[in-house]
Parts: sequence; structure tokens; C-alpha cells
Amino acid sequence: MLDNAIKSQLQTYLERVELPIELRANLGTDAKSAELKELLLEIASLRSDKISYVEVEEATRKPAFTIARVGSDVAVTFAGIPMGHEFTSLVLALLQVGGYPAKLSNEVVEQIKNLPGDYYFETYFSLSCQNCPDVVQALNAMSVINPRIKHVSIDGALFQEEVDRLQIMSVPSVYLNGELFGQGRTSVEEILAKLDTASVERKAAQLSEKEQFDVLVVGGGPAGAAAAVYAARKGIRTGVVAERFGGQVQDTMDIENFISVLKTEGPHLATALEEHVRSYGVDIMNLQRVSKLIPGEKQVQVELESGATLKAKTVILSTGARWRNMNVPGEAEYKARGVAYCPHCDGPLFKGKDVAVIGGGNSGVEAAIDLAGVVRHVTLIERDEKLRADEVLQAKLRSLPNVKIITNAATTEVHGDGQKVVGLSYQDRATEELHRLDLAGIFVQIGLVPNTDFARDVLEVNRMGEIITDDRGQTNVPGVFAAGDCTNVPYKQIIIAMGEGAKASLAAFDYLIRNN
Repeated sequence: MLDNAIKSQLQTYLERVELPIELRANLGTDAKSAELKELLLEIASLRSDKISYVEVEEATRKPAFTIARVGSDVAVTFAGIPMGHEFTSLVLALLQVGGYPAKLSNEVVEQIKNLPGDYYFETYFSLSCQNCPDVVQALNAMSVINPRIKHVSIDGALFQEEVDRLQIMSVPSVYLNGELFGQGRTSVEEILAKLDTASVERKAAQLSEKEQFDVLVVGGGPAGAAAAVYAARKGIRTGVVAERFGGQVQDTMDIENFISVLKTEGPHLATALEEHVRSYGVDIMNLQRVSKLIPGEKQVQVELESGATLKAKTVILSTGARWRNMNVPGEAEYKARGVAYCPHCDGPLFKGKDVAVIGGGNSGVEAAIDLAGVVRHVTLIERDEKLRADEVLQAKLRSLPNVKIITNAATTEVHGDGQKVVGLSYQDRATEELHRLDLAGIFVQIGLVPNTDFARDVLEVNRMGEIITDDRGQTNVPGVFAAGDCTNVPYKQIIIAMGEGAKASLAAFDYLIRNN
């Protein structure tokens, strides 16, 4: 099942297994069970002195398997075959159950160990979801560190009946003790913040006690990472406060225009950005959302939603952007219940169903092409009179037999039955006639909105809410700079954001020299 190159690489990783582990397979008579058995036997053969295989008969999901540390309660369970994006989750689970420590700080490990009570987590994922591995790996690591935490990862496409019964329309979806706990990309720290609410107050107090930064970067995407590296290289006190390090890059599937790198994936690039920033000793304050910017003559203060206040001589805002909403009735009510924004993540949940894509730009057309290979039928709705995507993408889209394109149409309402999406209404902009489509899912791909709400009463912004900067990244407030997708700089591209972040950082350093 595994090719020789992967086997060789996996065997090298498995040399790190120190404690004996057992692969306990719960199999049926179907083809997927046979496939899983083949995979597990191959894994066991690569390190037979530490890894054994056994079949068990349990009245639970099949095919499934548990990676158990022999003679202990430490175990991780997968329902399905964790290949695709989840293959890394499988490898890490093998290593961690086998005694190889997870890459977590001592503070986080102690917090996990000290969680009170018992927790039973179930995570529904899809093999094409680039966000799912973060959640699966986070909960797996927690369950290894604290055996009172149990975790089962479930391939939603393989257990479709469960997905339909729970009406899961977005992955990853995490359940705790049978109740919905969360959806979307989630880190260990975010999970802990929800389980240990007192930790938020403790963290806020610690942040408020930090000394003044020379440069404080707000936002951890490409622009923020570049700004932090350039500032730190000057030998000045640098900090990064971010809601989620990596920003929207974390949600980008394929990146093929990052010069000198033929192809990469967003999560991989985000990890590399963070490692580069950390290598310079930058103080990274993750999972913190900014609520207010307070300029001053000698310092700028940044207030966080947690209640903390950070102080800096200069601030570089690189808060990026978020998906634009349609802002029509029913959209908010049915988010993650049929209204989705990531075709790669959630597309497999709509296998054999009818869906719509809203937006005729590159992202919308690419989404429709991807979904057409999974769902029964795709209807693409574009407000303009023609599609705006590249011609090569339009040609591919029009060649697909299960796609319909509707232009000059405005979505007016999302319809649901109280539990999930059942359709949408749109208006023909030429005739003003209303139409209704019966659908199971709606994928919104209509651009981005800058994350600048917290600063619009202080900084000059344009009609779209983008921060207006000069050619050095300086805003209208002395000592406050901005870079990336939150600004009025044209062409929202990763490589441009990085350049703008570096430029703003150099300008901030120049400002410090001239004003201190």
C-alpha cells in the first residue's frame, strides 16, 4: 500500500519509537477493512521489535484501529484510513504513543496534565482537508500526555451515516462527550483555553507585565512574519501578537507562485514562517485578538480582547483579511450547516449532492472545478455579467458536464429547514426575476474584507476599510505602520505581503533611529 520511498522514510521515523506499541485493528469484511489491514501490517513490519499487530472484535466503528502503548492507558484511535493530509497525524501518533515527546512547551504540557475530569473527544475529518490535521494532532498529543483524555478521529466520508445523523457540514468538527465542542482549525492552546477558562486571565496578566517593545507586529501572516524577521535582525526588542500565526495562509491549499518554490501548501509555509521568526528569539504571543489601538507621543498601546495591554515604541499592523460574507438572510444562521468557505475541507461532505458556488473570480471557479469531481452538480453564481477568472480556468470549468454557470445574478437569501441548508434564492439582475435553487451546500468565494475594525477610528482607511499607507508603510499616525492585505496596497499576494512587511519594518527602524 505504501511505496518504497514512503516506507523508507517511515522506517527512519519509527526508529524513534522507544516504548512497545500495539496496533489493534477492528475490521469488517469490506474492502476498506482489507486496505486498513494491509497498511497496519506494513507499518508493523517496519519496526517489528517495538510494534505489533493484533485484531480485535469490538461493537464500534469498522474499519478502525487503536495505537496503544503496551501496559498503559495511553492510546490513540482512528476510525478510517488516515492517508492524504492525515498521514502525518498517523506518523506522529505512532511516535508519541511510542514515547517520542510532542513538540509542546513545558508550560502547555503541565497544563494538559493538570486538567481535571475525563474528556472523550471525537473529531470528524476529511482526507482532503488541510485544516483537519492540526486538530487531530492536537487532541492526539493531549490524549498521550493525559490518558484521562480520549480521542477518536473519524473519516467523515467513510462514516457518512454518522455525518448525516449529526448533520455535519463542516470539518473538522469536534465533539466532546457527545456535544459539539468546536469546528475549524484549532490548536492545543485554543483547546486548553476552552477547557481551562482561568488560563485566559492568567495569560492576560502575564502579557500586561511585558516590557515595552521597540517594534510590536500585530498579525502573524506573511507580512507580519517578514516584518518580525527584519526587525529582529536589527537587534531590537521585537514582539508579534497574532490571533493565529500564519493567518490566511493556513487556509490556502496549493501555492504555486511563490518564487523559487515550485509548489507548497499553506500550512507548510505557515510552519516555516513561524520557525524562521522564532529562530531570532522574537516574542510570539499567539491566540490573541487586538481590540483597540491607542497612539501616544512616546509609545503606542495595543489592547487585546483578553484584557491585556501591550506597549511599544512602534507598531506594524499586518492583520490581513477574512472571507467576505454575502450578508443575506440565512447566511449567518447556516454557517457550518451548509454555508461553507473551504471547498477542499468541506467538499467531501457533500458527495453525491447538489451545491452552489458564489463568485466567479479565480477562487470561485477553482472551487467549482474541485467540487465538480466530488458532488453531483455545481451551480456557479456570479453577480457580474461575465466570469472574472483566468481564461484557462474558465475553459476547464465549461468543459465539465455537471456544472451550470449563472451570471448577472445576485444571491438574495439562504434557505434552511432549521437544521441545514436546503437551497438559495437569487435575482436575475437584468429582469429582476427571482429564482430558487434546491441545494445541500453553498460555498462562498467572493473575496476578502480587511481586519481593521479595531483601528478604523484612529487610522485613515479607504472606503473598503483598508489602511492607507505611504510608500514606506507609514500610516497617518506617527510610529504606526501597516503592511499586507489589511492595507490599500494593490494585488493581495503572499510575496507582495512579505515585501511590504519587510519595507514597513525597515521604515519603523528608521523611525526609531530618528525619534529616539
